[in-house]
Amino acid sequence: MPEPIQCRNLTFARPQSPAVLTDITVTFHPGRIALIMGPTGAGKTSLLLLLAGIHRPSTGEIAAGEKNISRWRTPHLDRWRRRVGIAFQHPALLSGLSVLENVMLPLIPRAMGVSALRKQSLLALERLGITALAGESVDALSGGQRQRVALARALAADPSVVIADEPTAHQDDQGVVTVTAALASAASAGATVIVAAHDPRLRGPGFAADRYRLCNGHLEMAT
Repeated sequence: MPEPIQCRNLTFARPQSPAVLTDITVTFHPGRIALIMGPTGAGKTSLLLLLAGIHRPSTGEIAAGEKNISRWRTPHLDRWRRRVGIAFQHPALLSGLSVLENVMLPLIPRAMGVSALRKQSLLALERLGITALAGESVDALSGGQRQRVALARALAADPSVVIADEPTAHQDDQGVVTVTAALASAASAGATVIVAAHDPRLRGPGFAADRYRLCNGHLEMAT
């Protein structure tokens, strides 16, 4: 059962640097999309990496339900990361592999049969409107296509938490429609969906149920 993701008095600072995030307290809810906006350098990516369990907070905690995941040791964190689908700002696709192979790779630890892996990955590509690219090398793709492959990879395992960093930065208007529909579908299925973006096309009331602004390390509800 999906659980809310709670940040409690969260602070993050890199060694010998000022705090990037300061005293953030917020709850992200299952079945809803949360949009985090803010200027470049505000700390949006840092917050997403903390939520994904890739970084640890300097102080405060991140909890799934009442489980303090931010202080778990690596073996437990690995189990948490399997519940999280993350599409990074830079897609980080594996060169030399096909689109389908890139989407299938994160599913391999789930001990599914090859046919099941292939079917689930193709369904994810279909949601992003790029099934026709399945056999193409990722090296031949445009920036927008690579971005959609990365999101398909994040969604393929039907994660309980979806984290997307600037998922529409390289999309035309039709691409935005496709990407936002895929994220909305994940939320409708019960996932907690957290998106960081500059894109003004996402700011309308139809996309995100909860909207926030991150500035100078502080997170506030956006009007």
